[in-house]
Amino acid sequence: MLNKAMRKGTIVMSSAVLALTLAACGQKDDGKTSAGGTTNTPAPAETKKEDPKPAEQKLSGEIKIDGSSTVFPISSAVAEEFMKKYKDVKVSVGESGSGNGIKKLIGLEIDIANSSRKMKDQELADLKAKNDDTVMMPIALDGITVVVNKDNTWAKEMTVAELKKIWEKDSKVKKWSDVRAGWPAEDIKLFGPGTASGTFEYFTEAINGTAKVSRTDYTASEDDNVLVKGVAGDKNALGYFGYSYYFENKEKLNAVGIKVDDASPAVLPSHETIEKLTYKPLAREIYIYPLKSALQKPHVKEFIKFYNSAEGQKLVEEAKYIKLPADKYTKNLEAVK
Repeated sequence: MLNKAMRKGTIVMSSAVLALTLAACGQKDDGKTSAGGTTNTPAPAETKKEDPKPAEQKLSGEIKIDGSSTVFPISSAVAEEFMKKYKDVKVSVGESGSGNGIKKLIGLEIDIANSSRKMKDQELADLKAKNDDTVMMPIALDGITVVVNKDNTWAKEMTVAELKKIWEKDSKVKKWSDVRAGWPAEDIKLFGPGTASGTFEYFTEAINGTAKVSRTDYTASEDDNVLVKGVAGDKNALGYFGYSYYFENKEKLNAVGIKVDDASPAVLPSHETIEKLTYKPLAREIYIYPLKSALQKPHVKEFIKFYNSAEGQKLVEEAKYIKLPADKYTKNLEAVK
């Protein structure tokens, strides 16, 4: 056993000596190139490069959004998720109404306007006069929902003509019985968006025939939650606002089915009727309008890409709106290529 161990030790030692001898033969003391032309100086240990930080860590800046209260839930949801992904970007979202948001966009006070209506030619011209421009980006479908109190057992459906009778300028309607015979002789309490609202503008055009032409003796607010509370708190109330606010409060409110005319069926707002545009005449597209100058900023560009991504479309649905066909989002993304 001892001899075997000694032999094993001799083999290990001999191998080590041989390895050192071979190394010495190929290398001079000055460490320069040997006769064979190969540099045998040990290469310095390679410094491992750190992986670059993820792109989201490199983006920073501020994004200001304002406008439509209808679009507000979507933009807020997108902003919240975007800031989780890009922690050095701050996104603020206001809800002053479509008209006011567009005014701020024209004044170059914000980067993106939320709007539940299309911008007008004059508004686009005013923006171009500031040496800037914008891109109209439809981001969801909405259905303006006419609502009544949960205790209202009579107004389950109404015609467009009856809604016009209530909401037209100089309307004589004061009581429910003024709308349809057999309905209670009780005063109607009306709630609706303010005049800066795109929902107000769309509703008045669709129902009254002319945008912004409406009776004025109603409780108006740019905050749809105020309208929800108003209708939910009065048995004789009636109001209108975006579908999302109805859906989130359907345990407090009843939606009214809309009939285009007396011969037409009453259609309630739903994911299906809004998506198929059978909820007439109150189904519509809603929009965001980013400044073209803002789109030159990497963090704004990335925000718009995120807004129109599959993840952004999922947030549209989580906000209780109806996403658009895929080609609409693809077209939006062409503006940020």
